[in-house]
Amino acid sequence: MRILGVDDAGRGCVIGPLVVAGVLIDESSQLELLELGVRDSKLLSRCQRKKLFEGIKRIAITTHVVKVSPAEIDKVVNSRRRLHKLNRLEAKAMAEVIRALRPDVAIVDASDVLADRYRRHITELLSFQVKVVSEHKADKNYPVVSAASIIAKVERDDCIEKLKAQHGDFGSGYMTDLKTKVFIESLIEECGVYPDFVRCSWKPAKEAKMNAGTKQTKLHRRMAKA
Repeated sequence: MRILGVDDAGRGCVIGPLVVAGVLIDESSQLELLELGVRDSKLLSRCQRKKLFEGIKRIAITTHVVKVSPAEIDKVVNSRRRLHKLNRLEAKAMAEVIRALRPDVAIVDASDVLADRYRRHITELLSFQVKVVSEHKADKNYPVVSAASIIAKVERDDCIEKLKAQHGDFGSGYMTDLKTKVFIESLIEECGVYPDFVRCSWKPAKEAKMNAGTKQTKLHRRMAKA
């Protein structure tokens, strides 16, 4: 039996793509993944993830990665059509991974609060018979999904490093990171618009833009009075 694990990285980030990865293995290879030491990527250091990345590649039949751009994310987040929000977009990306690798069983880390609804969103996009298991914390409970979480995280880290090489160190890309927050605020203050690697639809990005506009208005008023 061919088992596929699917997970994402960068869902809540304001900078860079959402990365969805799939790892396809023979059922007998699950023990190898455990012995390799795979676990949820969030519990591993960057160095550990890079090392495990290579081991997973050796064990897996194959892997597949889908990168969802900030523009694609902004389009659905800004849409008022409820069924086209981020969960549906991610389900679409996971279905793309499943179609590419065609497993007997696909285990996905559910992004929706209702795991079975998320499963339905995926299966309705598939044209062949496959058992889809959708669970919360699948990245902690299934080694093959842990492996997928590592692949997704390493691929996203690579994307972020390329962006940093071009635009400077902006930290983790999450607005909880002060370095990222300062970077986002300086971008909008200096340029007036966000570049294509920023998720403009994210609330913190919108607030930074609004605050910059307020500062600009106050400055114009002061200059007018001077």
